[in-house]
Amino acid sequence: MQIRLARTALGLGVRELGTAAGVSPSTVQRFESGIGGMQTRTLERLQTVLEDGGIIFIPADAGGGPGVRLKA
Repeated sequence: MQIRLARTALGLGVRELGTAAGVSPSTVQRFESGIGGMQTRTLERLQTVLEDGGIIFIPADAGGGPGVRLKA
């Protein structure tokens, strides 16, 4: 869910994120829909693209579940 939230917050489509990360749009779409897993290296590439775009990933803690935030 964090990947989809981050992508949406940056106004990126599945195709744009996939291209920027060097993966197919179908890989991004499958992962976001929960249909398929993803290799750690692929997930790291997506995370890097999103973080470079201004996303901060927030882990789950006692106050709530995982989320995303835009850098100020």
